[in-house]
Amino acid sequence: MSLGGVQERDEAPRRRRYVDVTGRTLALLGVLFVVAYTVYVLWPDRPQGVTTVVFLVLILTWVIFVVDVIIRISLTPRGRRWRYAWRHPFEVLSAVLPVFRALRVVGLLQDLPVLKRHTPTAVRAQFITLALAYAFAWVFFLALATLAAEREAPDATITTFGDAIWWAIVTIATVGYGDTYPVTALGRFYAVLLMAGGIAIVGTASATIISYLNEKVAGLRHHGDTLAPPSLSTGEEPNPSATGALPPAGSAAPAHGTEHEHPAGTAG
Repeated sequence: MSLGGVQERDEAPRRRRYVDVTGRTLALLGVLFVVAYTVYVLWPDRPQGVTTVVFLVLILTWVIFVVDVIIRISLTPRGRRWRYAWRHPFEVLSAVLPVFRALRVVGLLQDLPVLKRHTPTAVRAQFITLALAYAFAWVFFLALATLAAEREAPDATITTFGDAIWWAIVTIATVGYGDTYPVTALGRFYAVLLMAGGIAIVGTASATIISYLNEKVAGLRHHGDTLAPPSLSTGEEPNPSATGALPPAGSAAPAHGTEHEHPAGTAG
């Protein structure tokens, strides 16, 4: 996932050309990796032939991801390589942990032409689509990784994929029933990652909803001559003149046009 913008692309044109050429292939390999890892975890009694193919896919995709990260950093101009690594955490961490390889797959989808439209509606739809994809990949893959680490441990409470998904959703929602929990060091490490990602997911979802509601309220407030109720974000009161509302009872009437006015030059 790139945190840079157009300026960063102009600073490294060779890397941008490399990304454009390899983006679709890497996205396909990433999907293949996710499928292979899912089969590895959810099909423990698989035949030996399937096991061989799964391990070959996992090792091959991991090597390709590592080489890809090295190439991207090497194509970045000197003096900006550390900044590139800092701004692309999923790319760097995908060479270390499988869960970040799953997130990298979602990030690679951004390079597809269908997700490169720039109209306001398209940008909003792309953001929501990618946010949901990241959230789904984070929960699903951490549930898989935790199940692989936990199911053979003594006194384990996460022994099926259903248990793992239930635990992941409860954890990311900050409910914490305590009926399922990791008991191994690796499983608890994945739990920490899940909780950290949950904060980001909840924060992003809240910000998106608030932004959408504020946009809708602003549109209603400026639609024709009808004024919507005051926005919670601004606290502004409606303008009676814009809605044609009458002044409240007991308020002073306008001075012009009343019976107390006298034409100029006449007696009182």
